[in-house]
Amino acid sequence: MSESTAKATIASFFDALYERDFEKVASFFGPESTYTDVGTPAEDLAVGPEQVIARLQLGIAQLEHYGHTPVLMIAEGNVVVTEHIENWTWSTGETISFPFTSVHEVDNGVIVRWTDYWDLATLLNAAPGWWIESIAAGYL
Repeated sequence: MSESTAKATIASFFDALYERDFEKVASFFGPESTYTDVGTPAEDLAVGPEQVIARLQLGIAQLEHYGHTPVLMIAEGNVVVTEHIENWTWSTGETISFPFTSVHEVDNGVIVRWTDYWDLATLLNAAPGWWIESIAAGYL
């Protein structure tokens, strides 16, 4: 897979993600694909499209607004690294500009590994208590 093809795959993935088109987002993952956030427990790994979507919906479905500002996208082979700012607004008015670095490994148009790097304190300082409680309840 060329670097430009891998980058195009991730750009399309992000378009679907920030539109919250979960059906389309699921189409980027295979049954063995993984998604995790560094900073969460090691066993907190979503495997396959259903778990990936469940994890995403837990965090972002309740947001009134969910967008992002791309900063940087680089690729080497089939690995794409992005730096971006997610812009979240909860229905109760809280907002956050949330810096992320994401690493995606792409194989024939399928994201086989997705790892997000972000700061938990940044999120906890901005998020409303009710949302934190819903996240703590989990998705499985």
